[in-house]
Amino acid sequence: MSEIRPLTALSPSRFDRPDILKQLNAASRALAELKGVAASMPNQGILITTLGLQEAKDSSEIENIVTTHDELFREAAFPEAAASAAAKEVANYRQALRIGYDAVRKQKLLTNSIILKIQAELEQNNAGFRTLPGTALKGTGGRTVYTPPQHPDAIVSLMTSLEQFINDDDLFDADPLVKMALIHHQFESIHPFYDGNGRTGRIVNVLYLVKQKLLDIPVLYMSRHIVRTKADYYRLLQAVRDQDAWEEWVLYMLTAVEQTATDGIATIKAIKSLLMQTKHKIREGYRFYSQDLINNLFSHPYTKIEFIEHDLKVTRLTATRYLEALVDGGFLVKRKVGRSNYYINLPLYGILTGEAMPAEQR
Repeated sequence: MSEIRPLTALSPSRFDRPDILKQLNAASRALAELKGVAASMPNQGILITTLGLQEAKDSSEIENIVTTHDELFREAAFPEAAASAAAKEVANYRQALRIGYDAVRKQKLLTNSIILKIQAELEQNNAGFRTLPGTALKGTGGRTVYTPPQHPDAIVSLMTSLEQFINDDDLFDADPLVKMALIHHQFESIHPFYDGNGRTGRIVNVLYLVKQKLLDIPVLYMSRHIVRTKADYYRLLQAVRDQDAWEEWVLYMLTAVEQTATDGIATIKAIKSLLMQTKHKIREGYRFYSQDLINNLFSHPYTKIEFIEHDLKVTRLTATRYLEALVDGGFLVKRKVGRSNYYINLPLYGILTGEAMPAEQR
């Protein structure tokens, strides 16, 4: 087992290297632009709902919890239906992200209590921090590559130290993006839970940026980048433990921030453009246009009659009539699950997934 030292034992000057400072500048610019673009959305709640679902899928995929976009969107519309175990786990992730975001926004802190709530929602249990020994991280071929702290007192002590590092800006004189990289590595190395450490850690990343006011809402989702560079992610995590290679790890995370923010900017701009086009066309062609209707169509890639009833405060008959008119107008595609209908915003589906819906599902 590698000894884990408090992050305050590191010297902040280690991260003043020219290559790190250059990448930090690029990441900071991209993140600031992402914050501004998100703020330009008429309803930022749309981004929390739709992008949060995409992050849930990608983050879960890192842990080999794989589902399709179609299955995931159907589960969001019909949670009571018989969805796969993977789709339900992804739905739990989105809810855990929302719980964490609401708590950080209210408390202005990111505490262990909040982290425990996030993990409890992810795993649907209240096991809390590990109290039993035996946890080890395996590499290819089943070989143990890292053994995290085993004693409950050590886990609690390290998590208490990490909580202080997260919330006391005076403890470590470094840019918040550098600190986010350090926090993520420390959390993953402590590995405080029996299950859900990776997904909890990735939620902590974005909530830390919200706490630091670098983002207003949690829309920097690095999981897709990590999926694409999974081998590097795990190699660099381990290199810190084996070789004290903190600088390379920080560079990786700063690059992830820049690329993820750049992707997020393009996605949000595309959603906003589609939303405005759809809004103008519906307002011009349909007397039942309302902003609540637009919010519904862009908060739910797959919407349904009950959602329209609730959001627009109309009867089921009226909601059905609205949706059928939008199908006839080419704004939505109608599909059926069991005895219920659902309605797909195909252009929004394409933006969120980066792919066209398979023809047999259209």
